[in-house]
Amino acid sequence: MKRKIIRTADGSKTIQIEDWDEQYHSKHGAVQEAYHVFITHGLRLLANRNINLLEIGFGTGLNALITLLEAPKLNLGIDYVGIEAFPVSMDEVAELGYCAQLDCADKQAEFQKMHETPWEEPFPITDGFVLTKQKKDFLKVGDKNLFNLIYFDAFGARVQPELWTEEIFSKMYDALQHQGILVTYAAKGSVRRAMQAVGFAVERLPGPPGKREMLRAIKN
Repeated sequence: MKRKIIRTADGSKTIQIEDWDEQYHSKHGAVQEAYHVFITHGLRLLANRNINLLEIGFGTGLNALITLLEAPKLNLGIDYVGIEAFPVSMDEVAELGYCAQLDCADKQAEFQKMHETPWEEPFPITDGFVLTKQKKDFLKVGDKNLFNLIYFDAFGARVQPELWTEEIFSKMYDALQHQGILVTYAAKGSVRRAMQAVGFAVERLPGPPGKREMLRAIKN
């Protein structure tokens, strides 16, 4: 499928899948969405500890980069697992220019390492941030009681409804530790009901720019 780089409303860039009219991040602001959904309503709840974090949809690496930047402020040590079936190219990574957008030119080498490190192997990006990238379908997640936090950042249910079902949220529930958290930009009623059906307690929260609501689910 044809992909192109587009600029979003906050000035940051993302990748658009032209055939689907779908983006890796919100057209209303890629960076704003990442901070609002995954940092404000996810990562910041887990300060002052070591955590295991799973990202469903590693994609451009934006969420991982922002997490790397925020971790020292929150006194977090992070083992970060990013799952992606269709990795982006290094040319696309360069064109996205996230370190310039985030004013973190000193982290450009670390961001490069995130994309260049071998798949399926734990790799220390910094002293407190270890990344393991896994190239596989999201439905093949089989971890049990491992993660404290999941960033669920798959393409939307409009284009990939199979990624927003009870089957996949059952896998997410199993992968989380007790009181583990899943956050996503999605807010559809069918998604919330699928989460609840597998045992999650689900909250509706104010959404990022361009969305009225988002969801946060907790494993009770």
